[in-house]
Amino acid sequence: MKTESIKKVYQTGQQHKVKVPHKEISVYTKNEKKQNIYVYDTSGPYSDPNIATNVRLGLPHLRSPFISKRNDTKHANSQTIVTYKNTFPQHKPKIAIKNKEITQLYYARKGIITAEMEFVAIRENQHYQKVLNESPELIKTKNLRFITPEFVRGEIAEGHAIIPANINHPELEPMIIGKNFLVKVNANIGNSAVSSSIDEEVEKSIWACRWGADTIMDLSTGPNIHLTREWILRNSPVPLGTVPLYQALEKVNGKIEHLNWEIYKETLME
Repeated sequence: MKTESIKKVYQTGQQHKVKVPHKEISVYTKNEKKQNIYVYDTSGPYSDPNIATNVRLGLPHLRSPFISKRNDTKHANSQTIVTYKNTFPQHKPKIAIKNKEITQLYYARKGIITAEMEFVAIRENQHYQKVLNESPELIKTKNLRFITPEFVRGEIAEGHAIIPANINHPELEPMIIGKNFLVKVNANIGNSAVSSSIDEEVEKSIWACRWGADTIMDLSTGPNIHLTREWILRNSPVPLGTVPLYQALEKVNGKIEHLNWEIYKETLME
């Protein structure tokens, strides 16, 4: 089998008109027959030649329209905004409107299919796109498992799966974690008191996404943790997590006996 080309293509959803990326790999088989293979793509805008990226501006806010249409959030006031967020003025932090629920779990249990749910349903089916496009009836004859947005909603409602999609990370492309979905890969990155810089950590995260990481954990323990994390977040097309305990220990110079609930709570709030 010989590869002819690899390009980024998009599939549009029916309900929310989401544009879901995947890689189309054109290959020639032994009998010189051309075939397209579709692959799950975690690289975000970085692999799209039609989108200009600049780490100092951050990625486009893919999910902002999804979030705004639900009318359950508002922009945070100045008292709740940490100063480091001003590094990216185009990002305006949001909070939930009083008495409003903002989670995917809430909407799933209300019977509502969100844009995020439709997005991940399409992503999970990308291995079957050639079959779906050319011969839908083969789904039954080959016993293929076709994941629908309703199936995604049901799995979330039952607590069998999650879509990690914080409202303050509108840059991310929705993905799902659960036993009835594709296996996902996490990449660990992070600076230390000894080495690394913000630019290097952002570069690590970008390459992690390019090479297939579905999620990233920032395990930074050195200086400028807030600023480093914000730069990674604004440039990450995949969900980002942290370990608060590492940051809390930095506040007490690594002396665990000096750590108390107030310090840890403060870190969680940050």
